[in-house]
Amino acid sequence: MHLQAGDTPWRQLDTGLSLAEFALVGGPGNENGNDKITVLRIDPEYYAFKLLCSSELGKIKLTAREWCQKFHLTAAVNAGMYQQDGLTSVGYMKNFDHVNNPRLGRDKAVLAFNPIDTDDPSIQLIDRDCQDFNSLRLKYRTLVQSIRMISCAQQNVWTQQPQKWSTVAMGLDKEGRVLFLFCQAPRSVHDFVEILLSLPISIRNAMYLEGGPQASLYLSSNGVELAKSGGGASAFAGNESLLFAWPIPNVLGIVKKSQPVP
Repeated sequence: MHLQAGDTPWRQLDTGLSLAEFALVGGPGNENGNDKITVLRIDPEYYAFKLLCSSELGKIKLTAREWCQKFHLTAAVNAGMYQQDGLTSVGYMKNFDHVNNPRLGRDKAVLAFNPIDTDDPSIQLIDRDCQDFNSLRLKYRTLVQSIRMISCAQQNVWTQQPQKWSTVAMGLDKEGRVLFLFCQAPRSVHDFVEILLSLPISIRNAMYLEGGPQASLYLSSNGVELAKSGGGASAFAGNESLLFAWPIPNVLGIVKKSQPVP
């Protein structure tokens, strides 16, 4: 597989916020122009991260665009998969005093932000195989558990499988910037991870957020608007009208640090 990307793929939208799209050749969906990886790079020095949960906010369910509009977010993605009740995260999820899911599952990746001590990193993606999570969990007010995709050794740890779907994920690069990652065209998650490791984005580690029709990414910054919705393989069998934004219960959003938060 060959990448079609210029020497300077990044488009700066704002200080600390950049967007890149990498076209991929030879995969499903390419005939419609959607076989590409969208990467939103966020510098935590300039942007703060927010976890918004329906279980904390009157059980509302909104699309990623509606979450951004209602809560004045610059961008948002799924904050992980959710259970059949339509509210509860599959993995452990805590936001300050609100606990969406108190059960710590076996998944190895935990996103941590809102540190208690400002000397600690403002955001990190904890790998439970390589770091002492029991100690680190006491240092952060917001924790989101999900499936590890790239380990602390920068290895693809997702087993190959025949199923293919759209995928949204998040990661950190080697400079500590956060990456929101979206691939609309259906691919196995293993292959998606292999692509991420090949891209010039200096990715360090990553965790899975959601796949299929629920997978969402929305961005609105300085006149640039981007809305991405996912699907399964059937949505790309010549009928992309099947793709539409689903209401989702939990989102990970960003706001400018200079921007007042309502």
